[in-house]
Amino acid sequence: MGFLAITPAAPLAATIVQIWDWQVAPGPHRLERILPAPGATLIINLHEDATRVYADAPGFPCLRMSGSVLDGPSTRSFVIDTTEQIAVMGVVFRPGGAYPYFRERVDRLCDRHTDLADLLGDGGARLRERLLDAASPQARMAIVQRWLRARVAEPRLHPAVGAAVAGFDRRPDAEGPAAMAKAVGLSPRRFRELFREHVGMGPMRYVRLQRFREVIAATQRRERIDWARVAADAGFHDQAHLVHEFRRFAGMTPGAYLAARDGHVNHIPLP
Repeated sequence: MGFLAITPAAPLAATIVQIWDWQVAPGPHRLERILPAPGATLIINLHEDATRVYADAPGFPCLRMSGSVLDGPSTRSFVIDTTEQIAVMGVVFRPGGAYPYFRERVDRLCDRHTDLADLLGDGGARLRERLLDAASPQARMAIVQRWLRARVAEPRLHPAVGAAVAGFDRRPDAEGPAAMAKAVGLSPRRFRELFREHVGMGPMRYVRLQRFREVIAATQRRERIDWARVAADAGFHDQAHLVHEFRRFAGMTPGAYLAARDGHVNHIPLP
Protein backbone atom coordinates (compact mmCIF):
# COMPACT_ATOMS: atom_id res chain seq x y z
CA MET A 1 0.00 0.00 0.00
CA GLY A 2 1.12 3.57 -0.58
CA PHE A 3 1.01 6.62 -2.78
CA LEU A 4 2.80 6.94 -6.11
CA ALA A 5 2.68 10.11 -8.21
CA ILE A 6 4.48 11.03 -11.41
CA THR A 7 4.70 14.02 -13.70
CA PRO A 8 4.36 12.50 -17.17
CA ALA A 9 6.93 13.13 -19.84
CA ALA A 10 6.21 15.03 -23.06
CA PRO A 11 3.84 15.22 -24.81
CA LEU A 12 1.46 14.53 -21.90
CA ALA A 13 3.23 17.04 -19.64
CA ALA A 14 1.82 19.90 -21.71
CA THR A 15 -1.70 19.15 -20.48
CA ILE A 16 -1.28 17.02 -17.33
CA VAL A 17 0.15 18.02 -13.97
CA GLN A 18 0.25 14.62 -12.35
CA ILE A 19 -0.87 11.00 -12.51
CA TRP A 20 -1.25 9.30 -9.14
CA ASP A 21 -2.02 5.90 -7.65
CA TRP A 22 -3.43 5.72 -4.11
CA GLN A 23 -3.57 2.44 -2.17
CA VAL A 24 -4.18 3.03 1.56
CA ALA A 25 -6.18 1.78 4.52
CA PRO A 26 -9.39 3.68 5.39
CA GLY A 27 -8.76 6.91 7.29
CA PRO A 28 -10.33 8.04 10.57
CA HIS A 29 -12.74 10.48 8.89
CA ARG A 30 -15.54 9.19 6.68
CA LEU A 31 -16.19 12.53 4.96
CA GLU A 32 -13.73 15.09 3.64
CA ARG A 33 -14.27 18.48 2.06
CA ILE A 34 -12.34 18.94 -1.20
CA LEU A 35 -11.23 22.49 -1.94
CA PRO A 36 -11.87 23.90 -5.43
CA ALA A 37 -9.19 23.64 -8.11
CA PRO A 38 -8.88 25.14 -11.61
CA GLY A 39 -8.07 21.89 -13.44
CA ALA A 40 -10.21 18.82 -14.10
CA THR A 41 -9.32 15.46 -12.53
CA LEU A 42 -10.03 11.98 -13.86
CA ILE A 43 -10.81 9.65 -10.93
CA ILE A 44 -10.90 5.85 -11.28
CA ASN A 45 -12.00 3.88 -8.22
CA LEU A 46 -10.33 0.46 -8.19
CA HIS A 47 -11.88 -0.58 -4.86
CA GLU A 48 -15.49 -0.60 -6.05
CA ASP A 49 -17.26 0.41 -9.22
CA ALA A 50 -18.90 3.37 -7.51
CA THR A 51 -18.33 7.02 -6.74
CA ARG A 52 -20.22 8.99 -4.11
CA VAL A 53 -19.92 12.76 -4.09
CA TYR A 54 -21.83 15.06 -1.75
CA ALA A 55 -22.81 18.66 -2.28
CA ASP A 56 -21.23 20.90 0.34
CA ALA A 57 -24.65 21.94 1.64
CA PRO A 58 -26.94 21.13 4.58
CA GLY A 59 -27.67 17.43 4.60
CA PHE A 60 -24.89 16.70 2.07
CA PRO A 61 -27.08 15.53 -0.87
CA CYS A 62 -25.40 12.52 -2.49
CA LEU A 63 -24.62 12.00 -6.19
CA ARG A 64 -23.89 8.36 -7.11
CA MET A 65 -21.96 7.38 -10.24
CA SER A 66 -19.79 4.55 -11.56
CA GLY A 67 -16.18 4.13 -10.50
CA SER A 68 -14.84 6.21 -13.41
CA VAL A 69 -15.60 9.92 -13.14
CA LEU A 70 -14.31 13.21 -14.50
CA ASP A 71 -14.35 15.90 -11.82
CA GLY A 72 -14.57 19.17 -13.72
CA PRO A 73 -12.77 22.34 -12.67
CA SER A 74 -14.39 23.55 -9.47
CA THR A 75 -15.17 26.95 -8.02
CA ARG A 76 -16.75 25.61 -4.82
CA SER A 77 -15.89 22.84 -2.41
CA PHE A 78 -17.56 19.42 -2.37
CA VAL A 79 -17.50 16.39 -0.07
CA ILE A 80 -16.23 12.86 -0.72
CA ASP A 81 -16.79 9.56 1.06
CA THR A 82 -13.34 8.31 2.13
CA THR A 83 -14.56 4.72 2.69
CA GLU A 84 -14.40 4.23 -1.08
CA GLN A 85 -11.09 6.10 -1.49
CA ILE A 86 -8.73 3.28 -0.55
CA ALA A 87 -7.67 2.13 -4.04
CA VAL A 88 -7.92 4.99 -6.54
CA MET A 89 -6.07 6.39 -9.54
CA GLY A 90 -6.21 9.98 -10.69
CA VAL A 91 -5.10 12.18 -13.58
CA VAL A 92 -4.80 15.88 -12.71
CA PHE A 93 -5.14 18.07 -15.80
CA ARG A 94 -3.72 21.55 -16.17
CA PRO A 95 -6.25 24.36 -16.54
CA GLY A 96 -7.48 23.88 -20.10
CA GLY A 97 -5.73 20.51 -20.32
CA ALA A 98 -8.79 18.25 -20.25
CA TYR A 99 -10.32 19.76 -23.37
CA PRO A 100 -8.27 17.82 -25.98
CA TYR A 101 -9.00 14.43 -24.39
CA PHE A 102 -12.76 14.67 -23.91
CA ARG A 103 -13.76 17.02 -26.76
CA GLU A 104 -16.36 18.70 -24.58
CA ARG A 105 -16.73 22.34 -23.65
CA VAL A 106 -15.19 22.46 -20.20
CA ASP A 107 -17.65 25.10 -18.98
CA ARG A 108 -20.28 22.35 -19.27
CA LEU A 109 -18.19 20.25 -16.87
CA CYS A 110 -17.29 22.96 -14.35
CA ASP A 111 -18.53 22.26 -10.80
CA ARG A 112 -19.85 18.91 -12.00
CA HIS A 113 -18.87 15.26 -11.54
CA THR A 114 -19.51 13.49 -14.84
CA ASP A 115 -19.69 9.74 -15.21
CA LEU A 116 -17.08 8.75 -17.80
CA ALA A 117 -19.73 6.65 -19.54
CA ASP A 118 -21.57 9.87 -20.39
CA LEU A 119 -18.44 11.19 -22.12
CA LEU A 120 -16.87 8.06 -23.62
CA GLY A 121 -19.51 5.34 -23.70
CA ASP A 122 -17.94 2.09 -22.49
CA GLY A 123 -14.39 3.44 -22.91
CA GLY A 124 -14.12 4.35 -19.24
CA ALA A 125 -15.29 0.91 -18.09
CA ARG A 126 -12.77 -0.81 -20.38
CA LEU A 127 -9.95 1.35 -19.00
CA ARG A 128 -10.94 0.47 -15.44
CA GLU A 129 -11.02 -3.25 -16.27
CA ARG A 130 -7.49 -3.08 -17.67
CA LEU A 131 -6.29 -1.29 -14.54
CA LEU A 132 -7.87 -3.92 -12.30
CA ASP A 133 -5.88 -6.61 -14.14
CA ALA A 134 -2.55 -4.75 -13.77
CA ALA A 135 0.02 -6.27 -11.42
CA SER A 136 1.54 -3.11 -9.92
CA PRO A 137 1.13 0.67 -9.57
CA GLN A 138 3.83 1.14 -12.22
CA ALA A 139 1.90 -1.08 -14.63
CA ARG A 140 -1.26 0.93 -13.98
CA MET A 141 0.64 4.17 -14.63
CA ALA A 142 1.82 2.81 -17.97
CA ILE A 143 -1.72 1.76 -18.94
CA VAL A 144 -3.16 5.20 -18.15
CA GLN A 145 -0.42 6.97 -20.10
CA ARG A 146 -0.93 4.76 -23.15
CA TRP A 147 -4.68 5.40 -22.94
CA LEU A 148 -4.17 9.15 -22.80
CA ARG A 149 -1.68 9.18 -25.69
CA ALA A 150 -4.09 7.10 -27.79
CA ARG A 151 -6.82 9.70 -27.32
CA VAL A 152 -4.72 12.66 -28.51
CA ALA A 153 -1.70 12.38 -30.79
CA GLU A 154 -0.15 15.72 -29.74
CA PRO A 155 -1.91 17.00 -26.61
CA ARG A 156 -1.48 20.71 -26.02
CA LEU A 157 -3.32 23.69 -24.67
CA HIS A 158 -4.91 26.12 -27.11
CA PRO A 159 -2.05 28.63 -27.69
CA ALA A 160 -4.07 31.69 -26.64
CA VAL A 161 -5.51 29.94 -23.61
CA GLY A 162 -2.13 28.57 -22.59
CA ALA A 163 -0.53 32.01 -22.85
CA ALA A 164 -3.34 33.59 -20.83
CA VAL A 165 -3.22 30.94 -18.10
CA ALA A 166 0.55 31.37 -17.79
CA GLY A 167 0.20 35.14 -17.66
CA PHE A 168 -2.54 35.07 -15.04
CA ASP A 169 -0.61 32.57 -12.91
CA ARG A 170 2.55 34.68 -12.97
CA ARG A 171 0.85 37.93 -12.01
CA PRO A 172 -2.88 37.43 -11.36
CA ASP A 173 -3.56 41.10 -10.57
CA ALA A 174 -1.29 42.66 -13.18
CA GLU A 175 -3.67 42.50 -16.14
CA GLY A 176 -7.43 42.27 -16.55
CA PRO A 177 -9.16 40.16 -19.20
CA ALA A 178 -9.25 43.04 -21.72
CA ALA A 179 -5.50 43.57 -21.51
CA MET A 180 -4.87 39.82 -21.68
CA ALA A 181 -7.15 39.52 -24.72
CA LYS A 182 -5.09 42.15 -26.48
CA ALA A 183 -1.87 40.40 -25.47
CA VAL A 184 -3.00 37.11 -27.05
CA GLY A 185 -4.45 38.80 -30.14
CA LEU A 186 -8.19 38.30 -29.57
CA SER A 187 -11.17 40.55 -29.02
CA PRO A 188 -12.29 40.68 -25.37
CA ARG A 189 -15.51 38.85 -26.21
CA ARG A 190 -13.79 36.09 -28.17
CA PHE A 191 -11.14 35.73 -25.46
CA ARG A 192 -13.72 35.29 -22.68
CA GLU A 193 -15.65 32.73 -24.73
CA LEU A 194 -12.53 30.73 -25.65
CA PHE A 195 -11.26 30.81 -22.08
CA ARG A 196 -14.57 29.50 -20.71
CA GLU A 197 -14.74 26.80 -23.38
CA HIS A 198 -11.28 25.41 -22.58
CA VAL A 199 -10.74 26.25 -18.89
CA GLY A 200 -14.33 25.97 -17.68
CA MET A 201 -14.79 29.40 -16.13
CA GLY A 202 -14.37 33.04 -17.10
CA PRO A 203 -10.95 34.66 -16.77
CA MET A 204 -11.91 36.81 -13.78
CA ARG A 205 -13.29 33.80 -11.89
CA TYR A 206 -10.07 31.96 -12.72
CA VAL A 207 -7.94 34.78 -11.32
CA ARG A 208 -10.02 34.89 -8.14
CA LEU A 209 -9.71 31.12 -7.69
CA GLN A 210 -5.95 31.18 -8.18
CA ARG A 211 -5.65 34.00 -5.66
CA PHE A 212 -7.53 31.82 -3.15
CA ARG A 213 -5.23 28.90 -3.99
CA GLU A 214 -2.23 31.15 -3.37
CA VAL A 215 -3.51 31.82 0.16
CA ILE A 216 -3.95 28.09 0.81
CA ALA A 217 -0.39 27.39 -0.34
CA ALA A 218 1.06 30.27 1.70
CA THR A 219 -0.61 29.20 4.95
CA GLN A 220 -0.49 25.42 4.69
CA ARG A 221 2.36 24.72 7.13
CA ARG A 222 2.33 27.88 9.22
CA GLU A 223 0.97 27.91 12.76
CA ARG A 224 0.76 31.68 13.34
CA ILE A 225 -0.62 33.73 10.46
CA ASP A 226 -0.93 37.47 9.98
CA TRP A 227 -4.08 37.43 7.85
CA ALA A 228 -3.82 41.13 7.01
CA ARG A 229 -0.35 40.56 5.53
CA VAL A 230 -1.47 37.42 3.72
CA ALA A 231 -4.38 39.40 2.23
CA ALA A 232 -2.08 42.17 1.05
CA ASP A 233 0.51 39.77 -0.39
CA ALA A 234 -2.16 37.88 -2.35
CA GLY A 235 -3.71 41.06 -3.79
CA PHE A 236 -6.92 41.27 -1.76
CA HIS A 237 -8.33 44.70 -0.94
CA ASP A 238 -8.17 43.93 2.78
CA GLN A 239 -8.66 41.12 5.27
CA ALA A 240 -12.45 41.28 5.01
CA HIS A 241 -12.17 40.75 1.25
CA LEU A 242 -10.00 37.68 1.86
CA VAL A 243 -12.51 36.22 4.34
CA HIS A 244 -15.37 36.77 1.89
CA GLU A 245 -13.52 35.01 -0.93
CA PHE A 246 -12.40 32.21 1.38
CA ARG A 247 -16.02 31.53 2.34
CA ARG A 248 -17.04 31.68 -1.31
CA PHE A 249 -14.52 29.11 -2.48
CA ALA A 250 -13.91 26.91 0.59
CA GLY A 251 -17.31 27.05 2.28
CA MET A 252 -15.61 27.96 5.56
CA THR A 253 -13.71 30.78 7.22
CA PRO A 254 -9.91 30.95 7.21
CA GLY A 255 -9.93 30.23 10.96
CA ALA A 256 -12.09 27.13 10.52
CA TYR A 257 -9.78 25.94 7.75
CA LEU A 258 -6.71 26.30 9.98
CA ALA A 259 -8.40 24.40 12.81
CA ALA A 260 -9.45 21.50 10.53
CA ARG A 261 -6.47 21.07 8.18
CA ASP A 262 -4.40 17.90 8.62
CA GLY A 263 -1.51 18.21 6.19
CA HIS A 264 -3.32 17.47 2.93
CA VAL A 265 -3.61 20.74 1.04
CA ASN A 266 -6.93 20.05 -0.69
CA HIS A 267 -8.61 17.67 1.79
CA ILE A 268 -10.30 18.92 4.96
CA PRO A 269 -11.63 16.24 7.37
CA LEU A 270 -15.21 16.72 8.48
CA PRO A 271 -16.35 15.69 11.97
